[in-house]
Amino acid sequence: MFDRLADAFGWLQQTLFESVVQPLVYALGLGGWAEDAFDGTGWLLVGLLQIAVMLAVIGPLQRWRPVEPVRDRQAIRTDILYTLIHRLGLFRLGLFLLVDPLFDALLGALRSAGWGTLHLDQLWPGVTDIAWVSLLMYLVVLDFVEYLIHRGQHRWQWWWSLHALHHSQRQMTMWSDNRNHLLDDLLHDAIIVLVAQLIGVAPGQFIAVVALTQLSESLQHANLRLGFGRWGERLWVSPAFHRTHHAIGLGHERAVTPAPAGASVPAGAGPAPAAARLGGCNFGVLLPWWDQLFGSADFSGRYPDTGIRDQVEPDAQGRVRDYGRGFWGQQWLGLCRLVGRR
Repeated sequence: MFDRLADAFGWLQQTLFESVVQPLVYALGLGGWAEDAFDGTGWLLVGLLQIAVMLAVIGPLQRWRPVEPVRDRQAIRTDILYTLIHRLGLFRLGLFLLVDPLFDALLGALRSAGWGTLHLDQLWPGVTDIAWVSLLMYLVVLDFVEYLIHRGQHRWQWWWSLHALHHSQRQMTMWSDNRNHLLDDLLHDAIIVLVAQLIGVAPGQFIAVVALTQLSESLQHANLRLGFGRWGERLWVSPAFHRTHHAIGLGHERAVTPAPAGASVPAGAGPAPAAARLGGCNFGVLLPWWDQLFGSADFSGRYPDTGIRDQVEPDAQGRVRDYGRGFWGQQWLGLCRLVGRR
């Protein structure tokens, strides 16, 4: 089954490359990059297939059981732009042009220092060389790395200043997954690619893991009232589980002092703390196992309002924080937060 799917994907990739991408590459005088363009065609094809599934499956699910009515179509249009930039390979093209030489140099230095590739799929001969077993093993390992990255984004203030853009979306939909600061995505992708290289993930397996992760995250962010039941919630991250992570005053902060009497609470949010620090719950990307293991799981099944407390609660000067409306405004404000100017 896995081999048939891989063969079908390979045929589609070759067809798309030969009929569209290769002629364009040579027309632009970039024939020396043909091999890289073929790899990029694979990512483009994955993105097109993902968007097709989103429109054909997740979109109708959102209309069937929405958590909330659509209130802010402009915010959703901005999220669609983020999705197209990432899923159609434009962000990956930027990484290839700007970062790949530095990344290749880093990998070369690590290997020169004795950090060779550990091929996890060779640890248990006869079992881990089965394609789907190998893929599952790499998926679990990389998902644990994703969990650690996500905890870091919510623990360190400098990283949260970038990651906060993702949480500032008050109108979550299936398009919201890629609403991230580009520098945040750069850090995330660099860590994932580095780990994948060091543990020996094959290119085809890496594409499959990333594609499955991204599609699952699109479902998790959907405006969809859906949980996976008592046992399913503990096996795979659902829209209900992940929405709790985006809840105002609940999913990305934790109180360190008792809340004052009469403290205001946004509709659907958790209790308002007098003081809070970064923390939260439900950091799992695919598997809620890590949240259960490290005590950060919340299976309450709530469907609260989403966003960040400082968007809706004025500070002592009566101001709320602006995270930006359009793509460039959001990127600029993220940099301002990073250097402490916002």
